[in-house]
Amino acid sequence: ELLDDADNCRRKMEAATTLISGLGGEQVRWTAQSLEFRDQITRVQKSVDEPYETSIDNVTSLNHKYFRQHLEDALSLGRPLLIEDVEEDLDPALDNVLEKNFIKSGTMLKVKVGDKECDVMNTFYLYITTKLANPAYTPEVSARTSIIDFTVTMKGLEDQLLGRVIVTEKNELEEERSKLVVDVTNNKRRMKELEENLLYKLTSIEGSLVDDPSLIEVLNTTKKTAAEVSEKLNVAAETELEINTAREEFRPVATRGSILYFLLCDLVMVNQMYSISLNQFLVLFDNSMSRSKPSPHTQKRIEIIIEYLTYEVWAYTSRSLYNQDRLLFTLLLAIKIDLTRGGVKPNEFQVFIKGGAALDLNAVTPKPAKWITDMTWLNLVQLSTLPAFTNIQTQVCNNDKSWKNWFDKSAPEQEVIPENYNNLLEPFSRLLLIRSWCPDRTMVEARKYISYSQGERFTEAVVLDMELMLEETTPRIPLIGLLSMGSDPTNEIENLSKRLEIDFHAISMGQGQEVHSRKLIANFMEKGGWALLQNCHLCLDYLEEVLVTVLETEKIHSQFRLWITTEVHPNFSIGLLQISIKFTNDPPQGIKAGLKRTYTSISQEYIDIFNLPQWRPLLYTVSFLHTVVQERRKFGPLGWNIPYEFNSADWGASVQFIQNHLDDMDLKRGISWPTVRYMIGEVQYGGRVTDDYDKRLLNTFTRVWFGDFMFTDTFQFYKNYKIARMRSMNDILEFIEALPPVDSPEALGLHPNADITYQTNTAKQVLDTIVSIQPKDSSGGAGETREAVVYRLAEEMLGKLPADYIPWDVKSRLKAMGILQPLNIFLRQEIDRMQKVITLVRVTLSDLKLAIDGTIIMSENLRDALDNLFDARVPKRWIRFSWQSSTIGFWFTELLERNDQFHSWIFEGRPNIFWMTGFFNPQGFLTAMRQEVTRAHKGWALDSVTLHNDVLKQYKEEINTSPPEGVYIYGLFLDGAGWERRGSRLSESHPKVLFVQLPVVHMYAINSTAPKDPKLYQCPVYKKPCRTDLTFITVVLMKTNQSPDHWILRGVASLCDINHWPLVDMAGMMVMLMICWIHTLFVL
Repeated sequence: ELLDDADNCRRKMEAATTLISGLGGEQVRWTAQSLEFRDQITRVQKSVDEPYETSIDNVTSLNHKYFRQHLEDALSLGRPLLIEDVEEDLDPALDNVLEKNFIKSGTMLKVKVGDKECDVMNTFYLYITTKLANPAYTPEVSARTSIIDFTVTMKGLEDQLLGRVIVTEKNELEEERSKLVVDVTNNKRRMKELEENLLYKLTSIEGSLVDDPSLIEVLNTTKKTAAEVSEKLNVAAETELEINTAREEFRPVATRGSILYFLLCDLVMVNQMYSISLNQFLVLFDNSMSRSKPSPHTQKRIEIIIEYLTYEVWAYTSRSLYNQDRLLFTLLLAIKIDLTRGGVKPNEFQVFIKGGAALDLNAVTPKPAKWITDMTWLNLVQLSTLPAFTNIQTQVCNNDKSWKNWFDKSAPEQEVIPENYNNLLEPFSRLLLIRSWCPDRTMVEARKYISYSQGERFTEAVVLDMELMLEETTPRIPLIGLLSMGSDPTNEIENLSKRLEIDFHAISMGQGQEVHSRKLIANFMEKGGWALLQNCHLCLDYLEEVLVTVLETEKIHSQFRLWITTEVHPNFSIGLLQISIKFTNDPPQGIKAGLKRTYTSISQEYIDIFNLPQWRPLLYTVSFLHTVVQERRKFGPLGWNIPYEFNSADWGASVQFIQNHLDDMDLKRGISWPTVRYMIGEVQYGGRVTDDYDKRLLNTFTRVWFGDFMFTDTFQFYKNYKIARMRSMNDILEFIEALPPVDSPEALGLHPNADITYQTNTAKQVLDTIVSIQPKDSSGGAGETREAVVYRLAEEMLGKLPADYIPWDVKSRLKAMGILQPLNIFLRQEIDRMQKVITLVRVTLSDLKLAIDGTIIMSENLRDALDNLFDARVPKRWIRFSWQSSTIGFWFTELLERNDQFHSWIFEGRPNIFWMTGFFNPQGFLTAMRQEVTRAHKGWALDSVTLHNDVLKQYKEEINTSPPEGVYIYGLFLDGAGWERRGSRLSESHPKVLFVQLPVVHMYAINSTAPKDPKLYQCPVYKKPCRTDLTFITVVLMKTNQSPDHWILRGVASLCDINHWPLVDMAGMMVMLMICWIHTLFVL
């Protein structure tokens, strides 16, 4: 017995040792798992007892015909409901549900949906999704719901795309990775089962643990298996690391794809019609791998995929963009790719898009020469902050003659740049230099940069191939044509359908056309054919129904295609845009293209309708006029003050009038030219014209082009632009084909410098658009945050802001000067407005600093100020109470200069000469001067007193005394012409000189209402480059050696401010107009 007890004790000791050893190891692992589980519990915010899956039956939309029924069923049955693709306005039927206005009835809850009560179950959940990029929901909606941003991030999309690349290019890696995941999961599951078995044994055993041999066996098995699994997991971790390393080789493809997709998303902020979905992009991404050239070498294959993907996305997107946005897209594409590569630094990009817009002209080094414009010098000052241009200011100061010779070249970007910059600069740095010196050559140099960065083919035009585009579609993918002035793809679509022998029918949408559209779509979906819905911007509500029909109809004929044409509209269906292929078909520009488009729309019979010799020259002249009035639009205010939408209907009405006039014409008396000119200039084309000076321009065209002189062989519109007098249509088309391929602005009546203005405005529009679509959380060029940059700028501006006017001091000075004098009344009103602006700026900047520090809440106005100041623009609220300006630097400089004039006037006395630009209400200033002159002459009545002027030979610095009567003004700039100082008359502009400062103008009043001398040019004066009735001030009479008609065609005007600004704040301008009107009444 003693031996048995000893043997039994030995076995128990061995079992106890095994248990202690085994369970000791398990304790370490279980403790670690317990801590991990505790962390998981901490991270969990809400537990769900019974997880559910949203079925397709629980998905609806606000436009679904059974939306109310879906909502009621989900509420009463306790199902989750997903409402997708909502806009910013929700259905009122959801109000009670969102507000939880539940009615308790016994143990049940009810809610009113419309006029019906529904039960509400606790398991009901409501989900709402939208495709809007940045929806602005009302505070009520935001308070009732939890808004979650599920927008894919650039890094997240990159990881998704990498998975797609690996599946296609390295499928064995993905399979191995998937198998590895399964093995790891199985091993972990096996470990869990063994642990559960061991725990079961430990909890269910009766008696001593050391007496159960099966427990020892389970413990040994668990320990052994744990060691094996642990080894396998270590091997799996090493294998996963190897697989991830191999996967990372293809990350550049995913990175490029992510860059391209987010660039396409940015285009939506340029034009909502450019909206694209991730699914559409993924098709292009997958095609880049399936269609690109294979290669056994991984790095070569990666390069091929990236090159194919970039060009495919560029071509696909360019096809859907208007002409003015294609260069913008291509330039952004090249810059964003180079930013990722490191070829372009963030601070270089900021200098490119903003230049010196944020700088104060009075706070920088003075420019060394007068020929350098203010904006150019500010650009160069900002450029000097970059390492490559550190010495640019000194170099220009020391060698301004070489720089001027280079600048005066017609194409400086093609010449050798001074100071050896040709050999020192990279392509983007060269673009920065050209952008700073020559804004009009920016886009030319940008094309060179694009060619260097991405390749020559990215600078070529994309030709629309409808047949090739058709191959990308299916019956469920509509094709949307974005209309522009003078373009309509209907004929091309119809001709393609005939060539492919497919039924085609078009419906012009409008009121009541939805019924016919439904029938047409249903018929072609069943039998096959192409349905074209024209002008769908006139039936926006119906488009949601079209979207549902296309997506949910079960059986659709394989030959069915839905074509849609529409103008740009902010409320166009985003869902429809994101499933469609979009295309534009902008008409070619130029006189030749316009004449060809006109003559190809008529037949030989139309040309032969009259045998009179006047018919064909008149037809050609009306067609030429039709082209010219459209081509002048691109030159902005130089072409037309307001860009009118002249179209073929105007041409048709004018030609019809010519036909009727020739029918009724007395052959002996001939054509009544006053009648023809009046009907064309005042009725047919003039009926669209609302601006008086545009009407004057149009009548001038009819006066210089329509008359008996046009039938002579020597007549020509401009050199090489004669009248086609042939009888045959083919001969006329050959004559048109021989016209110059590129039109000089002089063919349109403008000076060659107008093309510089056009190119400058184009570059400015591109850069302004890039600034407007930049993300609002980006940092400044030197690595500073937006808030830090704006905080520093606010401190600088507050330090320079002038002191407030003290009302008592102002009033006492006005009393001493004569408080009831018209000009003193005007001064009081101007100082009051200036004080409001100073107060507004001071309060805004002070509050903005506090908001950045977190002391006060960042309001909507402060957020607008933050964004605009960072972008070097003027905050909207400041513009509303002050004046327009292109940059915050120019605006603040003008504030200081305006205040200097008012401060000097009120405290030092009336100046000898007045700065016209510095007045809020220059019309009121001239009216007050008229009243002052009228009071000085007995018997004069204000109604019969008119303004008159003399343009002196002296400039501001040469004026030492005030005039005996009237006022001297300065600060006017001629736009569209030059000035001959010796003869005090208009002259042609010098090359590349867009604006010329006028000498001092003596404005006075005369007691006469007689018409002005017709030999003088009546030059309109505007406050800003945007020439409208809201910015018009007065007329200045100018001497000229040529006919005034010549300057009318040139678009000559005087401007108080030559710093261009992009947009007109109509609300602010209306306020200014009302104030001017009230002031004028007060003075009168």
